[in-house]
Amino acid sequence: MLSSVAERVYWLGRYLERVENTARLVNVYSSMLLDTPVGSHIGWSVLIDITGCNEEYEKSGQSLEEKSVVKFLLADGKNSASVINCVNMMRENARTTREIIPAEAWEKINNLYIDLREAIGRSIGRRARQQILENVISDCQRIFGVLAGCMNHDTAYAFIQIGRKLERADMTTRMVDVGSISLLPTFSSGTSKQRLLLEPYENVVWMNVLRCLSGYQAYRQKIHSNVKGEDVVRFLLKDNEFPRAIGYCLQDLVGHLSKLPNNEEVLRAVARVKKVTNEVDINALLQRGLLDYIDELQISIGDIHDELNNTWFRPVELLKVGQQQSQSQRGKMSLPS
Repeated sequence: MLSSVAERVYWLGRYLERVENTARLVNVYSSMLLDTPVGSHIGWSVLIDITGCNEEYEKSGQSLEEKSVVKFLLADGKNSASVINCVNMMRENARTTREIIPAEAWEKINNLYIDLREAIGRSIGRRARQQILENVISDCQRIFGVLAGCMNHDTAYAFIQIGRKLERADMTTRMVDVGSISLLPTFSSGTSKQRLLLEPYENVVWMNVLRCLSGYQAYRQKIHSNVKGEDVVRFLLKDNEFPRAIGYCLQDLVGHLSKLPNNEEVLRAVARVKKVTNEVDINALLQRGLLDYIDELQISIGDIHDELNNTWFRPVELLKVGQQQSQSQRGKMSLPS
């Protein structure tokens, strides 16, 4: 397979996963804010931080109100990480690899782009937005189903799955970042009485994180107790059975990478991330705060992407420039150059 084709199907998998998870993130965050106490001062700027779009958003000069942030994340053509731009890039990668992917998958991707463009052109108000996002999530899952059920499970399929699992691991860290707001001064400071009053809201935050990942039922089946931040973080970082947990994604990555040649450096990069997640002390982590750890974990996941570039997609001399750029953009979602 040509390296250019491998890179396109890899990014097809990444963009498809990113679109679904960004839709999940915005949808559940909207619901979560309705459940948090009045005066908690948790605003929409958190989503800009989580997606790593701070610099682009500041340049846009927009306010941090709900309407502006949601439009930026969903429909802004100038935001490279917006849902509409990611769907457009996914469609372009699918169009240029139509001889490889099933025709049904291309048709569904093309229809998703057309339907989404029309829907956000009409309205992205709160009521319309919820339906739009639910449709996007359903369409992405249908596309994944067609790829899994109708495509040869060959090298091209392996690269799609590698892109999916790497993006999913990265996006799960960003979902956990949403839960980090329960560790901000609004929740963690104050008197013991105030913290006691706010404790149920911390659990609401973590419950919404699980629902964002469709993991609430799987969590309760494994953890037979009330939702607690400590248990949720451990479940989403280390579990090897829940498909959206980082541990599972890394384990599945190894399986697909093992089928490809010259995979030694990439497998080492995956092993380093597995070590970071397996050896972390969750109790100590929650005492210190999740934010710094999540940043480091996202950079480590970015290192896997760099090794993929180095091994299969791009010459080493071009990679050095990309590494310098990624080091200067901590936490920003990866985009192809």
